[in-house]
Amino acid sequence: MKLQVRNLSKKFKSTSSNKTEYVIAIENIDLTISDGEFVSIVGPSGCGKSTLLNILAGLDKPTEGEIILNGHEIEGTGPDRIMVFQENALFPWLKVIENVEFGLKVAGLQKDKRRQIALAHLETMQLTKFADSYVYQLSGGMKQRVALARALVLDPEILLMDEPFASLDSQTRDLLSVELQLIWSRTRKNIIFVTHNIMESVCLGDKVFVFTSRPGKIKREITINHRRPRLTEDDELKPFYREVLGELRSEISAARKQKTD
Repeated sequence: MKLQVRNLSKKFKSTSSNKTEYVIAIENIDLTISDGEFVSIVGPSGCGKSTLLNILAGLDKPTEGEIILNGHEIEGTGPDRIMVFQENALFPWLKVIENVEFGLKVAGLQKDKRRQIALAHLETMQLTKFADSYVYQLSGGMKQRVALARALVLDPEILLMDEPFASLDSQTRDLLSVELQLIWSRTRKNIIFVTHNIMESVCLGDKVFVFTSRPGKIKREITINHRRPRLTEDDELKPFYREVLGELRSEISAARKQKTD
């Protein structure tokens, strides 16, 4: 197995009215991801999906549990796990090519070599002619392509994606969904994709992990055994959509109740 998460929990300290309390974000998370698998994670708002991703990336530490990658426990950040955020986090003062090269530059790769690698990934993203453009000159979808290229140049073993298409219009979102599937089919990298969009989770994932309301636990693991590339308008995906939705309904209601209590 590529990645194993064992008994993972995370508590946050919360202070209100001079009283210290603890909020449990995720609790007893156990999941296994095989080499080359693309998995989606869905759940109600505030259920700890992003918390789990941050821990996997090494940006946060669990209160309990462990993460095993390639048979070894991991702690902290590393080039084997790269995060792509909802906000693309590109550097506006750098050109597109310089943004894509940035991680390679930090890693000490020679200029000619990093330029060659960056241009190859921009070509994959159909952005070669925008290499010398600045971020403000790009559309939202193009910015996310640049962010994805910047992540892929580092050749990570696991790509962690935290709602990367959430701010895009539906047409751009669907196009990027297809492109991401094609990139995955070529590279066979492990991708862990967090989303609120049920159809997006079904369209992208080999598996969909459905989270409960807070504290987040894995309620169900659903296998999506359907051909690729998948399109969101494919009627044959609707049974999978309904299956995920059926698991989520009660959790969304529970999350709403938590907010009003």
